[in-house]
Amino acid sequence: MGSFVRWLLFVPVAAILTFLLFTLMIRLISGEFEAKEKYGAANFEINPTVEDVKVIRRETKVQQVKKVVTPPPPPQIERQQAAKPTEAIASVEGAIPEFEPPKIDRQNFKIQVSDRDAQPLVRIPPIMPPRAEKSGHCRVRFDVSPEGQPFNVVATSCSQSLFERASIKSVQKWKYNPKIVDGRSVSRSGVESKITFRLTDERGRIIPE
Repeated sequence: MGSFVRWLLFVPVAAILTFLLFTLMIRLISGEFEAKEKYGAANFEINPTVEDVKVIRRETKVQQVKKVVTPPPPPQIERQQAAKPTEAIASVEGAIPEFEPPKIDRQNFKIQVSDRDAQPLVRIPPIMPPRAEKSGHCRVRFDVSPEGQPFNVVATSCSQSLFERASIKSVQKWKYNPKIVDGRSVSRSGVESKITFRLTDERGRIIPE
């Protein structure tokens, strides 16, 4: 029953609104045609024709070129010529005198090498311990083999104990010329050396021991 009442109420309202909208559309369309007839239609021309371009010609007058006079050449400077030598070149006559090469007795011939002490060839610098807070040093004693290799490396005294291990590892990588006695390489014992550790600050200045 309720739906039927709704239909009775809304159908007339919808019919009235539809009629009003239809009337409004007719008036709008008729007004658009009237405006066209009143003001006229707009004309647009695409690709208009280009008028002929007038070419302006200019006459250029060339003036007559003046004759250029070539300047005279620069004066020549007299150069002094070297005089030819009048004396003949002296020639030295002579030849290398012939001589017999000395005879060498291979049995008695010996090359004698002078004795020498062990000499350092390569020294690897030590690595600064990360716990170091200032500079320091270590004194080490070691022996050198006939092949020039240090062994029996011992740290005798150090400013700080943390430098001892780094000093020994550094000396073990060194290389020496072995000791020579009577032309033969022998071992050398009791070689002493001092290893210095220099620690710097941020400005590059050395922090003293």
